[in-house]
Amino acid sequence: MKLLLHCCCAPCAAACIANLNAEGIAPVLFWFNPNIHPLDEYQKRRDALYAYASAENLPLESIDEYGEELFLQSIGVNTESPARCESCYRLRLEAAAKHAAEGGFDAFSASLLISPYQKHDLIRGIGEELAGRYGLAFLYRDFRPLFREGRARARSLGMYMQKYCGCGFSKIDSLSIPHAKTLSRKGIRR
Repeated sequence: MKLLLHCCCAPCAAACIANLNAEGIAPVLFWFNPNIHPLDEYQKRRDALYAYASAENLPLESIDEYGEELFLQSIGVNTESPARCESCYRLRLEAAAKHAAEGGFDAFSASLLISPYQKHDLIRGIGEELAGRYGLAFLYRDFRPLFREGRARARSLGMYMQKYCGCGFSKIDSLSIPHAKTLSRKGIRR
């Protein structure tokens, strides 16, 4: 099977790739993440994936464009999760499906499927819908049991490890959760 694996970041991709290799699947990595904000975060994640692919001699294809405006247009007024996330998944997975179809791949998948923080049913549904539209298969795997292993491997390899999903909204969400816990410990209610 010729598989294109959309990669959101190197830490998430590493364990997915190892698992797929164990199944006899050698994916081609694909980078397209216009959701990542700000620019320096985008560059850190992109560069970490490029370095990982180079060090491991993994094939990598990309649409390398910082696309905050494209991302914001895709989500429209849907700034709250899960609607925002659905638009974001659709934007990235459609680019992967289109790239896979144009490149003669049999299937595509996504490293997003390793995160326990992502909406798996939504990713799977969008992936299968797009697979049908582009004449491909969507390879669904529940990689979540590999999440901690993947993070540990990434740390051992010195990979850049991000603290939030990618968009500015998720960055704000990630900052507010620990803040809420701190306030709660101090007896302050939001």
